[in-house]
Amino acid sequence: MPNMHKLSILFCLLICVSSCKSSKKATSYKRSTEVSIPSKSVERTKNRNSDLLTPENTDDLKPLSIELINYAKQFEGVKYKYGGTTTKGMDCSGLVYETFKAYDINLPRVSRDMAQEGSEIDIENVKAGDLLFFHTNPKRNTINHVGLVVSSRTGSVEFIHASTSKGVIISSLAERYWYYSFKEARRIL
Repeated sequence: MPNMHKLSILFCLLICVSSCKSSKKATSYKRSTEVSIPSKSVERTKNRNSDLLTPENTDDLKPLSIELINYAKQFEGVKYKYGGTTTKGMDCSGLVYETFKAYDINLPRVSRDMAQEGSEIDIENVKAGDLLFFHTNPKRNTINHVGLVVSSRTGSVEFIHASTSKGVIISSLAERYWYYSFKEARRIL
């Protein structure tokens, strides 16, 4: 019996660390019907996440998708941390959650719940600002990874995400691992 107990504990721990989704819940799941579009310019300010970009109001606007991508890119190189949402460490859903939150768009905190938001789109129609969802754990049939599309050209889709091994990076959907793990694309904006 003691060996069975140890195996049960080991199995539970393995499940907990096998994906990049976070168990933290968002404080608000209510979606806003109005989306405020921040400005083209951003300034560095001190806030709870250290030196992060924050929107600044001007009349010269970029498309919201480009604003989101630029915001997410400031996290490139941040190490992976399960449940993390700051420059000290971040997981995949934390990156997407914090990026959209900076522009007053409330998303669920967990990738599998994010995959219920917006509308599903064909991969051929994906564009910058859309979300890609992945199923990276063959033992569990659930979405457990998310990335934000940074560019999309015929045959080439790149996305920013938090990798457990490399932290926040930009990857290509053409990479074998991501190609075979891909489940769906969704449009939030």
